[in-house]
Amino acid sequence: MTDQLLTARFVAARRARVTVTTVLGAILAGVPLLAALFGPLLAPTTPPGTAPLLPPGGAGTLLGTDVLGRDVLGLALRGGTTVIALTVGALILAYVVGAPLGLLMAATRRRRLATATLRVLDVFLVLPPLLVLLVLAGTGRRGVLWLLIATALGQLPALVRLVRSAASAPRRRATMEAMIQSGESWWRVRLFEPWRAALGAMLVDTGTRVVLVVTMLTNANFLGVGLDPATIDWAVVIQQNASSLYLAPAALLVPAALLVALCTGANLLADRMLERRGGRQP
Repeated sequence: MTDQLLTARFVAARRARVTVTTVLGAILAGVPLLAALFGPLLAPTTPPGTAPLLPPGGAGTLLGTDVLGRDVLGLALRGGTTVIALTVGALILAYVVGAPLGLLMAATRRRRLATATLRVLDVFLVLPPLLVLLVLAGTGRRGVLWLLIATALGQLPALVRLVRSAASAPRRRATMEAMIQSGESWWRVRLFEPWRAALGAMLVDTGTRVVLVVTMLTNANFLGVGLDPATIDWAVVIQQNASSLYLAPAALLVPAALLVALCTGANLLADRMLERRGGRQP
């Protein structure tokens, strides 16, 4: 009876922890996402000639103004669109290229070709992503497209290695041999089944990959090699108000908090999704 009671309490505590994690992750990730999706429709406009660095409540602004005299609340509501769009775009590009490439490298019997491909990817692995962006900016290749390509390219080497390793795990060989003997098709044995095996690893990786992509995009915009300075973006706003922390702290802390919430919430939700899959590969 005591064991059953302890088990029931353990299950209840675990369910409560899972519920708290899910709700917290949804709130943290949901606030920046909602701001990015609907913020531009609700963002207040700054009247012409508004003084810069006004305190909260000054000139009718809820959070004050930044160094350029723009409403901080309006910047927070409008600045997330580019962050979310670029992050999602870079992740989709990286996974669309990296996941199939990793699966094909795990399935191929041409080990020399797989090794050569890995060596090429190693070149991009050792190059600092920001150095790539600086080189692109120095040669005049700037803009959203180049930023997306450079960001996705920075994630590609680690992603390919992760998928290849998970898809070719030794414990999957017995399953694959049984499928071959039962007459399953090549694509199902070599691609679909390894894809299911790698799905758990990619799910865990997604949360970390969001943080890496957001960090790279933020650093690029902060250094001035990403988006145009006229773009209203959380990272660009932080860069423009870096010297006014004590004069207008909201102009830095509000967009920074939204970026942190986005990354934290994405990781919590990714962990929750993995727990729902049983915490193991199929």
